[in-house]
Amino acid sequence: MLKKLIFLFVLAFLIISCDKSTDPQSNYNPPDDHTISKEGVMHKPGLSDPEENCASCHGSELRGSETAPSCYECHGKEW
Repeated sequence: MLKKLIFLFVLAFLIISCDKSTDPQSNYNPPDDHTISKEGVMHKPGLSDPEENCASCHGSELRGSETAPSCYECHGKEW
């Protein structure tokens, strides 16, 4: 019985964690100049230099702004 409960808990966790409706990117509507797709998320050309090319919208520390999400939401410690 305990194994079944653990299995059901793990299964429920996996289903919930895959729910894209809770994904912060799911509501993001990027501008037309974001023409490069990286794993389904659109980026602006020049993304290899985010401080120069992304900070004006995503914030000086790339932590997001009123108009653009934080880059850390998808990239984590990469930034």
